[in-house]
Amino acid sequence: MSVKVAIYDKQKKMKITADLRRLIRKACAATLKAEGFKGDAEIDVSIVDDDVIREINRECRNIDSATDVLSFPLGDGGVYDVDPATGAYMLGDMVLSAEHAAVQAQLYGHGIERETAYLTVHSVLHLLGYDHVHGDAEKAVMREKEEQIMKILNLERD
Repeated sequence: MSVKVAIYDKQKKMKITADLRRLIRKACAATLKAEGFKGDAEIDVSIVDDDVIREINRECRNIDSATDVLSFPLGDGGVYDVDPATGAYMLGDMVLSAEHAAVQAQLYGHGIERETAYLTVHSVLHLLGYDHVHGDAEKAVMREKEEQIMKILNLERD
């Protein structure tokens, strides 16, 4: 399995280092591996500020507020389009607010690396079809998977 993660830095509020880009890619790969994903995959990640993610959230979800990460899966029920040029499954798009991640990292008392990895894992699980909006049971399953993957990444909670 190989994972192509295209990262587009579309904000100016925070420097997105090469290490942070590597971590996003590593978190995507770790999540797919932990979920037993078969085949090559592609994920697009846009890093934005709170103004941009608020606009996207308002347009796509009718929620007029900034959020940390939005996920736009291209698949349904484990069926994904295939990129004809590469043969990889196109899982979808992730939009991550660097500004929101920085605030949350400070709020939760950990580094931007852990917060970014957590949001990435969370979003990839959404791209794979997990959801937490329809009940506590789904939320608990998703949270458990997130923490297992964060442990694999050596970024578990202190």
